Amino acid sequence: MRHTPRYLMTDPAEVKRLVTAHPWATFVSATSRGLVASHYPVLLIDDDGGDEIVLASHVGRPDDELHELGQHEMLVIVQGPHDYVSPSWYAAGDLVPTWNHVTAHLYGTPQVLTDEENWAMLNRLTDHFEQHRPGGRSLGEDEPATRRAARGTVGLRLRVDRFEARAKLSQNKSPEVRAHITDQLARHNAALAAEMRRQG
Repeated sequence: MRHTPRYLMTDPAEVKRLVTAHPWATFVSATSRGLVASHYPVLLIDDDGGDEIVLASHVGRPDDELHELGQHEMLVIVQGPHDYVSPSWYAAGDLVPTWNHVTAHLYGTPQVLTDEENWAMLNRLTDHFEQHRPGGRSLGEDEPATRRAARGTVGLRLRVDRFEARAKLSQNKSPEVRAHITDQLARHNAALAAEMRRQG
């Protein structure tokens, strides 16, 4: 990730906010057979308000073997809102387009969960996403069947050792131009416009 100082996110609380709002993540491992990538939801856990970032998730079998899960560091990429920024939104004479985005790269060695820990994590993950849905469901409604399905997954817990995060939101433009870009984005990408407003 490019380390342009004005775009760096160094506050773990901001990274946690990003993970919570955008839990669909990309898992990347450099294995003995080469690079492997998979996509799964992540859940922020053990959040006591401190700087530590801990994620829980699962992979379907045989992704655990493909990633050599637990044997080495893994990269988890969380992508927030993003979009193309047209130079037609800039002042006259400024012609270079760009892409605004909020992205975090999280690094750590995953700990493989036991079957019981995985079952508990899958319950927690499901409850998290079901809790605000009308008629939300629970794995406990048919525990024998959902436990059988859980055997096709491997749970993991990942304590983030380090992260690199970026909020590239036209900070290099004047306040007037940034406001205009934000207004243009608000027409079709409200989430990115909201991030720009948060950044001031």
